[in-house]
Amino acid sequence: MRGVIHHLDLTVSDPDKVFAFYDAILSALGYRLERKSDQGFDWNLQSPLGVHSIGVVKASSEGARRPHDRYSPGLHHVAWGVDSREEVDRMHEVVQRIGAKVLDVPADYPQYNNGGGYYAVFFADPDGLKLECVYTPRPSDA
Repeated sequence: MRGVIHHLDLTVSDPDKVFAFYDAILSALGYRLERKSDQGFDWNLQSPLGVHSIGVVKASSEGARRPHDRYSPGLHHVAWGVDSREEVDRMHEVVQRIGAKVLDVPADYPQYNNGGGYYAVFFADPDGLKLECVYTPRPSDA
């Protein structure tokens, strides 16, 4: 489908340090570890639209020393859609189980969806990158 993200690579300070975090999150979302190398890791998700890949790659030594600032030029955050509110709650449990930082607990966030239906959890990776799992009902579900 035109416009669907094919792959996304996230630059991290140390791929080995963040591996367990991303493996837990991405596995819970249905991704499978596809590749390991000295430079990073890739997970793939098979969907009716094809294969979607998320990778973590090693930052340059200079970049690895800077904390992530989502309000500087670059990536602000990544959000994965899920199929239900219960799935958001399950992802919150995964985040808690692995000891990741929860930024905002599962809740309705009407300000993000014209007044209703946006249910999400926000959390951070070990480098401080903001991540999200969100459910928004399809018009037929509302």
